Amino acid sequence: MAELERRATAAAPARAQEGGEIEQLPTMVGKLSDDVVALFDAKVGLLKLELKEEAGVYAGLGGMIAFGGVLAAIGFTLVNVAVAFFVARLFFESFTPPISYALGFVVTGAIYLVVGAILIVVMKNRLASHSAAPQRSMDELRKDKQWLKKEI
Repeated sequence: MAELERRATAAAPARAQEGGEIEQLPTMVGKLSDDVVALFDAKVGLLKLELKEEAGVYAGLGGMIAFGGVLAAIGFTLVNVAVAFFVARLFFESFTPPISYALGFVVTGAIYLVVGAILIVVMKNRLASHSAAPQRSMDELRKDKQWLKKEI
């Protein structure tokens, strides 16, 4: 009988510890959920930061492209008129002055259309090669996914 009492008292702390662990389980789950929420908040914050940086880059470059486009249009107009008059001068021997001027402007316009189309295609391809996806956030999410796979 004494042996049974001794075993019962020895088992009591183990049961109490088990009960304590079970009572601590909701607390641990709560902490885990708080940590998961904090993790996702950090990831969303990183994503927002990256998107703001990308938007700033695009806005700054877009403004400079627009300003450069205005300057280029003014210069293009002046050069285009000069080139058209030069080309028209080449036709003066064969045609009347109005037709020579018309041909000069048509030839010059066609050349600029071809050059402009090539420039548009090249710049479109460069822009398409730039990834707008937030790479750092995606890398962090991949790392988290691998970590969760290991832990679970």
